[in-house]
Amino acid sequence: MSVKTFDTSSDLITVTDAAAEHFRQALAGTAYHGVRISVQESGCTGFKYVLKEADTASQGDVELTLSNNVRVYLEGKAVTFLRGTEIDFALEGVNRALKFNNPNVTAECGCGESFSVG
Repeated sequence: MSVKTFDTSSDLITVTDAAAEHFRQALAGTAYHGVRISVQESGCTGFKYVLKEADTASQGDVELTLSNNVRVYLEGKAVTFLRGTEIDFALEGVNRALKFNNPNVTAECGCGESFSVG
């Protein structure tokens, strides 16, 4: 029998260059150096993503540092929901938005506000 080891933080999420730059610009001129991502019960489907400016990790958070030195703090309870997610910043017509391309999502509400996982 063999034991497989892996780096849990590198396997959690992917942040595209566009999203990393969006975070950097949003934090510019503030006292914050990072973004905390959590998941909260909400909406008609079950959960929503919550992003807040942060300067330090809270107890239980997983800390990632992006290539542009922006820190991302993943709430420990949200890791199960977020594993494998790609976060992108996309231009759709005249709108710009963060996109969570989450392979764990099994359903989304019609307005895109909430999601469920299976």
